[in-house]
Amino acid sequence: MRKEFFELKNGEKAILPFSDGEFENRISKLRKVIADSGIDFVIFTSMHNIAYFSGFLYCSFGRPYALIVSNDLNITVSANIDLGQPWRRSYGQNVIYTDWKRDNYWRAVSSIVGHGKIVGIEGDHITFQQNEKLKEFVKPKQVKDISDDVMKMRMIKSMEEMDLIRSGASIADIGGAAIIESIKPGIREIDIAMIGRDAMEKAIADRFPNSELRDTWVWFQSGINTDGAHNPVTTRTLKVGDILSLNTFPMISGYYTALERTLWVGEPDKESLRVWEANVKAHELGLSLINEGIACSAVCDQINNFLEDQDLLKYRTFGYGHSFGVLSHYYGREAGLELREDIDTILEKNMVVSMEPMLTIPQGNPGAGGYREHDIVILTEKEPENITKTPYGPAHNIIKV
Repeated sequence: MRKEFFELKNGEKAILPFSDGEFENRISKLRKVIADSGIDFVIFTSMHNIAYFSGFLYCSFGRPYALIVSNDLNITVSANIDLGQPWRRSYGQNVIYTDWKRDNYWRAVSSIVGHGKIVGIEGDHITFQQNEKLKEFVKPKQVKDISDDVMKMRMIKSMEEMDLIRSGASIADIGGAAIIESIKPGIREIDIAMIGRDAMEKAIADRFPNSELRDTWVWFQSGINTDGAHNPVTTRTLKVGDILSLNTFPMISGYYTALERTLWVGEPDKESLRVWEANVKAHELGLSLINEGIACSAVCDQINNFLEDQDLLKYRTFGYGHSFGVLSHYYGREAGLELREDIDTILEKNMVVSMEPMLTIPQGNPGAGGYREHDIVILTEKEPENITKTPYGPAHNIIKV
């Protein structure tokens, strides 16, 4: 008879991006939340929280995953398609469920949690369908949402996290340098993007030989494609007079960093130069405001006032920055730490936040294009530390042709 779930320790435990002590500290803080909330078991289902508390970064392909934590256990639940990798690359134990019978995942979860318990979940991640399965298989006495408490934990970075984020920022700079060196009229966006991506992946492989290499990428946009921050790479060919947007995103064991710069192929026209320089000044103002004790909304308000004086606020496209950490830029955004009007979180030591103003002038108007700069700042015990080193602005990023 084929099993519904099983355990298998295939091979040896891998070297994880953080020490055992780091994971123990995270889990200890989580257990305090569990105790204070009267929770028996937490069932994490998101990539970011499973990675944060176990080191395991899953690849779903339509299959559910979990990390279950109580006062005396922490155990991942993974699909048989991955076999031993989740156990090797996680801190803690692992149970594997099989695909032979629908809902074996929930049978595995139920075998650990049991019935009639007070269960903590991620209310911002679990779907309606999965919540119904939870009720059917686990039959919880009560369900509590701990997503906000856990997000606040992740917003404050440890020394090990900050060291990894510094390394990520330096690798983003490596990708940026490779891209800038390759820019010339006649080359396609995709060709430039691949150059930057390959440079970063090689740097990660050299510096972090025990890491998994995945999800490092580049957005490189030109001309009208610069109007959206997350516009995908195309085969558009660069030409003289193009505005460019360089965006590098290395990921090291689940931790993203980013570098973003405006560039120009040849000399920009007068209005384009005015808008670019104004956005650079907004960027520098924002960097000067990132300090312990200021509210996110207050940072936003001051930059808004500056751009309003320049008659450019109407072209602002999104918030001025956000937290960086585990999967922060792509999957696991820490929404409580964003530089926006509606976020009143006070900046604290050991937070990591970006400054990234963007202005977009629609096509057909003088200065048309998307302008953005992006640096990452760590609020260290001593002072704010800008860990992005690639120069910004017209003085550095006009490509001579």
